[in-house]
Amino acid sequence: MRAVVQRVARASVIIAGEKVGAIDTGLAVLVGVTHDDTPERAQWLAEKIAGLRIFNDAEGKMNRDVVEVNGSMLIVSQFTLYGDCRKGKRPSFIDAAPPAQAIPLYEAFINGVKSLGIPVATGRFGADMQVELVNDGPVTLIVESK
Repeated sequence: MRAVVQRVARASVIIAGEKVGAIDTGLAVLVGVTHDDTPERAQWLAEKIAGLRIFNDAEGKMNRDVVEVNGSMLIVSQFTLYGDCRKGKRPSFIDAAPPAQAIPLYEAFINGVKSLGIPVATGRFGADMQVELVNDGPVTLIVESK
């Protein structure tokens, strides 16, 4: 699994003009699934991201995680994270898992985050979504389960 993690002041996802998920302080997480991912990798990724010390402490150093700042996560599926742009002009998505495999693992990741007591908002798998966010910092990281 691959995730792009952004520390945000606020974030939301809109589908067909309707806001379906929104958070204030926390993390916007775009999640992609590949063919050899497992529920164990989904849980590992949930714990890894939840434990990232990327929020400022009283001295202004990145030393606190999302739980310590009473933050939330906006989690959005993003198969294009496995797009391969090395050849030609059109990305290949052959490394992205098909929906039948990806949906349960995406849901396992969401449930893994929720099991840690973190409030979660989501998009809708496979939907055409508009994600709005205010990147705080900016802080953006790529986290992979391999």
